[in-house]
Amino acid sequence: MESFKSSQVSNWSVYGIPAFQDNYLWAIVHEPSKACMVIDPGCAKSVQAFMDAKGYHLAGILVTHHHMDHVGGIDALLRLTGKDIPVYGPATGRVPQVNRPVREGDTVDVHCLVARVVEVPGHTSDHLAYLIELKETMQSDAVWMFPGDTLFSGGCGRLFEGSAEQMHTSLQKLGQFPAQTQVYCAHEYTESNLRFARAYAPELQALVLREQEVKEIRSRGLSTIPTTLEIERLSNLFLNAKSAEELKSIRTAKDNF
Repeated sequence: MESFKSSQVSNWSVYGIPAFQDNYLWAIVHEPSKACMVIDPGCAKSVQAFMDAKGYHLAGILVTHHHMDHVGGIDALLRLTGKDIPVYGPATGRVPQVNRPVREGDTVDVHCLVARVVEVPGHTSDHLAYLIELKETMQSDAVWMFPGDTLFSGGCGRLFEGSAEQMHTSLQKLGQFPAQTQVYCAHEYTESNLRFARAYAPELQALVLREQEVKEIRSRGLSTIPTTLEIERLSNLFLNAKSAEELKSIRTAKDNF
């Protein structure tokens, strides 16, 4: 799959850059200036090829967590750029390239768009998400969410470091945003997530309909991402878990599926 434009509001666009087997690296571009900020550039070659093809230049990097498929391309991109590029990310020091550490409640300037930093531990202990509410800078109800590996379409990240309690709190935090929020997950896991969900809760008609929709999308070689919170509220067992205990039970079943 080639890079694709997934959203555009006024002068700002969001592009998906496929990498590895199922990663999506996301780029927020200010079209007039050609300035590009990349979220979780795990593969420098994929990012550079995208920017070269479009005539964009790297203006900044946002990091959600330290796993290599999210940060592995940072060094090479910084070398290629040869400039003091801001790298925003967790303030814990686990991503050494981060030169602008951020925490819950901080904001990041993304070409005059305001990205809010939200701490969402669970997949890792210091995982971040970035939320851009476009109503703050223009007349738009759009919200762009970049949750890394915390929230997937039809799923959530594995609990590598955090607890079920933390993941439940994190998902509830992300789930409070408007229904039309565009969710730019970091992996194309939707089809496999729904396969599990249908086996776990076969009585839910919303899962049947969503799985059919996703199969049709994937049969055409297209991305199922971005999803929306409206879709996830109907079809994501993890987002809809009523308690940490319920989430833990679903997560254990998924890990052994």
